[in-house]
Order: sequence, then structure tokens, then C-alpha cells
Amino acid sequence: MVSINSRLPDTSLQDPQALEGWIDALCLERRDEDAAILRDAFTLSRDYHLSEDPAKGENALRACLMVAETLAEMRLDAETLAAAMIHDILAWPGPSIEEMEARFGPGVARMARQTDMVATFTRLPEESLNRDQSEHLENLRRLLLGLADDIRTILIVLARQVHRMHAIKQASEVIRRAEARDTRDIYAPLANRLGIWQLKWELEDFSLRYLEPDAYKEIASLLDGRRSDRERYINEVMDLLREKYAEAGLRADIMGRPKHIYSIWKKMKRKRVGIDRIFDLRAVRVLVDDITACYTALGIVHGLWRHIPGEFDDYVATPKPNGYRSIHTAVIGPEDKTLEIQIRTHDMHESSELGVAAHWRYKEQGKQDTDFERRIVAMRNWLEMKDEEGEPTDESLIEELKSEYEPRNIYVFTPQGKVIELTQGATALDFAYTIHSEIGHRCRGAKADGHIIQLNQPLANGQMVEIITVKEGGPSRDWISPHLDYLHTSKARNRVRQWFKQQDYDEHLHIGRAALDKEIAKLGADKPDLHKAAERFNFKAPDDLLAAIGRGEVSPVQIASFGEPPRKPEEQRDEPQIRTHRKRRGKRSEPQILVEGIDDLMIHKAKCCQPVPGDEIIGYISHGQGIKVHREDCPMLETLDEEGKARLIDVEWEAPKNSATVLDIHILAHDRRRLLADISGIFSDENIYVIGTKTLSDRKNETAAMDFTVEIERLEQLSKVLDKIRQLPDVIKVRRES
Repeated sequence: MVSINSRLPDTSLQDPQALEGWIDALCLERRDEDAAILRDAFTLSRDYHLSEDPAKGENALRACLMVAETLAEMRLDAETLAAAMIHDILAWPGPSIEEMEARFGPGVARMARQTDMVATFTRLPEESLNRDQSEHLENLRRLLLGLADDIRTILIVLARQVHRMHAIKQASEVIRRAEARDTRDIYAPLANRLGIWQLKWELEDFSLRYLEPDAYKEIASLLDGRRSDRERYINEVMDLLREKYAEAGLRADIMGRPKHIYSIWKKMKRKRVGIDRIFDLRAVRVLVDDITACYTALGIVHGLWRHIPGEFDDYVATPKPNGYRSIHTAVIGPEDKTLEIQIRTHDMHESSELGVAAHWRYKEQGKQDTDFERRIVAMRNWLEMKDEEGEPTDESLIEELKSEYEPRNIYVFTPQGKVIELTQGATALDFAYTIHSEIGHRCRGAKADGHIIQLNQPLANGQMVEIITVKEGGPSRDWISPHLDYLHTSKARNRVRQWFKQQDYDEHLHIGRAALDKEIAKLGADKPDLHKAAERFNFKAPDDLLAAIGRGEVSPVQIASFGEPPRKPEEQRDEPQIRTHRKRRGKRSEPQILVEGIDDLMIHKAKCCQPVPGDEIIGYISHGQGIKVHREDCPMLETLDEEGKARLIDVEWEAPKNSATVLDIHILAHDRRRLLADISGIFSDENIYVIGTKTLSDRKNETAAMDFTVEIERLEQLSKVLDKIRQLPDVIKVRRES
């Protein structure tokens, strides 16, 4: 185990000999390359801080070195300690992030940058700290994890906050209380969830000391002895239990710690009792192999000490509603002091710490979030895997843990400082609809961190997003185009569709007819038989179908697809089949679906949304009725619980075999460099095979006429690529040649 044999001197850090002794102790027993990184980070931190105002610089240097000292005691690796020593230098007029990467490597530089970044997001406005802001606080904790894509950054942040709480003892009451609130509401819950008990109890005790000074002093005065004396007592109890269990041939892992002041205060408030009725001021936990061993261990405990009546709970025989299992007993231990013993199996302990009975969840009564809990479990697994030098022991699991830790949600701020949770890939327009439907409808622009951004630009963690609105107006139909990526969430898309649906029928009819005519002209397709199309899409009349197009419920591309392609009028295009990315099963007259490991599935199109070829679809495994295929924007899917969502499977329309069509696309654009490369890139991205191309530049008008002969599988594919080309800078006109 790496440990520090000397502490930072309490006197001035201007003494070079004292500092050299400290860094020598930090590097003791480490590999040469690790020691070199630590010494380099130490030198940089010392030179930068002490080159400023000596008193101020010394305080900053001491803070950084103390954070590194704490992390060394937690057996963290050299990169983490180096980042802790230099994390605040990036805020100085010092080295750039690129220089840091060149000097220390990308890992150290990234942790230093993220640690400094986290500090800017944790100051809460006074008005946001009331009881109604629990969701905001929870999202802020999640934001901190989201900002830190390196697990170790959070450990630096927590250790940094512990030493900040040490440093503000002489600060004003306003500063102490503000820091204490942040510590209680943000940092301590993170330490709790990650199982970093040493940092957790220090953070919680400091928050109580500054927020409830009278209660803190009263409980401290009632505790018999210092914390170090209580820790010594616990160690003696554990040694005695190990001896007795060994004599009985019982294999057991034993751990323990004294209850800290904040935890005592909370329990006294919750139970409304005095400290004399708190029996777990000193607690020991025993882990054994099986349930039989649990009761054997319990018998030995009760044989050693007299148990306290009414203080025995058998959650092994009768688990708690959340699945928690353990035996709790309170006894009069050595020196006639009360002692709590918890006995459980290793599996019960793992479930308690990481599973559905996780201690932090029922203590904090936080909302269940499988994605957030996945990241917490990944980090705790990483902490438990470290070897004596702070590195994970199983190299094969490192990449797996990294992938598990990657966030799937992002967290951004409103201008008022409220934290909003969004899915990865969400845009400013998604953000607007998350705030309120009316804000989304009237949105006409957005800013991120004070800079104008496009409405379809994905947002990033930690951005402050401001929506620019008009007094009156509605959404654009482009927002629900799947090709333009304005909306990432189905909830926002449904709100836009609902808005169009609520508009006047005649207006929808006019808009739908214009949209269909425009799509037919763009694709060069024949005009479809609207009576057949309406029947196929379950509408009573063609006008109802056109109104549905106007409302955004049906894509004009789908209806245009009912026209025959002009190049192959003799061919009948088969209706696409449904398939999943699974193993192929037997033939059926109904559309085929491929589901790995499942035979003889019935397939039904859901009556609630009636999907048709061209719709984005998803499958639902129903009870006894096979697979029901829904449109992805079907309102029914929004009502599914977690169990229902687990029944969803990926499906898509299967294109008919040998259905590729050769056609020409004409493009007119202002001539510029890389124009051909940009257009070719779109064809490549959409997997469209280019058979031939011809370009002609007009030097006089500075334009370029370009003709492409391409091979496509379906008209929807053509519509998508034409939309994307039309969005390119300098493109004047795009059309399919008939």
C-alpha cells in the first residue's frame, strides 16, 4: 500500500527542505515513471503558486498538495495525484491545455481541466436551495458526473471540497454557510453513493458544523472521547471477533467504523430520541459465505455480549420491501458501551451496496434512474478493483468499465441556473420543448454560453442555454423532418405534430396538397392514386389523407412513393417487408420478421397507429399475441413502464430485393472549392452508389452545373439526400431529372 510517511508542515511552505521531504515521501515505493510525473507536477505547482503573492500563493499551494495527500492515502494512481496538484493552474495565466497534455499526457491534463470546470457549476443561488428544488439538486449532482468523463476526476473534486471546508474555518459566516450548503446538497451525496466513507463523513460533519453549530457542539460534547478513541475501540472489537470466529472455524470478513456526528444528528431527528437511545454510535459489519454462517456468527456475538432488548432485527428471514437483507443486533460491548453488529452474506452486501437495496437510494429517497445508477456502479467497481498502486487489477475490464461509465444523458442550465436533463444528442429545440410547449412553438433561435447556435445543433454538458422566442407563431414543418435533425426526442416531435393537428382542417388540406406536389416534383415521380393511398393509410377520403400530411402525421415521401418510378413503369414494386436485425425464420404470407431464437411469431400492425411502409417503426412483444409493430411516435409507447419498455425490439421495413433504381440528379450551385467533395460526401454517408458524374463550370456567372447518375433503393432515400444537398452552402437548385 502506498502511504505518506510525512505530512505537510504546519509552518510555512517556504522551506524548500520541508517540501522536498514531502514529495520524497509521496514518491516512496512508486515506479520511476510515476515518481517523475509526481515530481514534475509538484515543481510546476510550487513555482506557479509561490511566484505570486507569497501568503496567497502558499495557501493555494497547500490546498493542492493536501488534496494530493488525501488521494494518496486512498491509494490513487500517480496521474490522479499529479492532476490534483496542478488542477487550478489552468485558471491562471499559465500553461495552455495543449502544453499540459504535452508535459503530463492527456489523462492528467483532462482531469485537471475537468476538476477546474466542475467548480464553476456548483455554486447555487440562494433562491434555489428550498425544498422544492430537490430535482434541481439531483440534476446538478448528475451534471458533475456527466462533466467528468474520467472517473478519477470526481475523487479529486471530493477531496478538494474536504480541504476547502478545512480552509474556511476563519471565513465569514456567509461564506461558511454557502459552502456548507453546497457540501451537504451536492458533494456529500456523491461521496455517499460512491461508497467513499472517509470523505463522506468529513463532508457531512463540516456541513453540520457550519449550518447547525449548536447541534454539532452539543453532540460532540456528549460523545465519550475523540473519534480516534472510538476508532481504537472498534478495532479492538474487530480483533476479538476475528479471534472467536477463527476458533469456531468460521470464515468472516469484518469491518467497522464509529458513527459520525452528522449521522447521529440525523438519526436523533428522525427517531425523535436523545443520544442515549442511539445504539449504533459504534458499529461493526460481519460478512460471511452463506445464511447458515450468518446465524452462527450471530450466536457467537450474543455469547460474548448481552444483547439489548428490542434492538434485534432479522432482515434475512424477513427482508425489507426494497429487498434489503441483513441481521442487525445491538449489544452491551466491552467497557459497557453500546455496539451495533450487522451480519450478512457477501451477496447480500453486494446487493445492499450496488443493487436495488443500495443504501444511498433509500437513505436519500432519490428517484430511480437506471442510467445514473449504471454510472455509479461502474465507478464503485473501479474503486474496488484498484491494486496497491491505484491501478485497476484486471486490465481486460478497464475498457468495459470506461464504456459503462460513459453518460447517456446531458445536463444543461437555464439562464436562471436550473439544471435540465436531456438525452445525448438533444438540440436547443428539444431544450425549448422540455421547458414548455409554448416556448418550443415560439422558438426562433438559441444561444449556448452567450453564442448564437443553430437550432439543430446538439447540446453539450454544462452549457447555459437561452431560447429566443417571438410573441406569436408556431413551429416549422421542417422541425419534424427526419433528415434535418431539429428534434432528437420523440416527446418534442409529438408536441410539434399535435400543434399542426390542432390547426384548421382547410389550412392542413392546403398545406398537405402543396407539400405532396412539391415532393412529387422533387422526386420526379408519377402522381399517386390518392384514393388507393387513402385506403392503404386507413383514411376515409383523399382529403383526409392530404390533411394528415399537412398536420405532419404522414410524410409526403410515403405518398409520393405510391407513384410508379418513370424509369421502370412496367415493374410492380413490392410492399417492403418488416424485419429486425436478427436471425431469419421461416416464410409467411404476412410480412416477415426476424427475431433471434424465437419461432412461429405472429406479427400484427398496431391498430392504434397503423404503421405503413416508410414510417419509423418499433416492435412490442405482447402477452400471447406475438409482436405488435408500432410507429415510433405512437402515443401508446409513451405510457409504457420499465417492464413494458423491456419488451420493445428493433424492427424496420425490409426493402424488396433487386429494387434499385437508376436516376439522374441535377445540381446548380455557386462554384467554390470542395463543392464536389461535399456533395460526394453526402452520397457516401447515405450509401448511395454514384454511377457517373458530369460537371460544367460557368466562369462568367461563377456557377457550376453538376449531373449525377445514381442508384437508389427507394424514393425515401432520394428525398433525404436531396434535402441534405439543398442544405449545403452555395447550392442554388437541386432536382431529380425526369
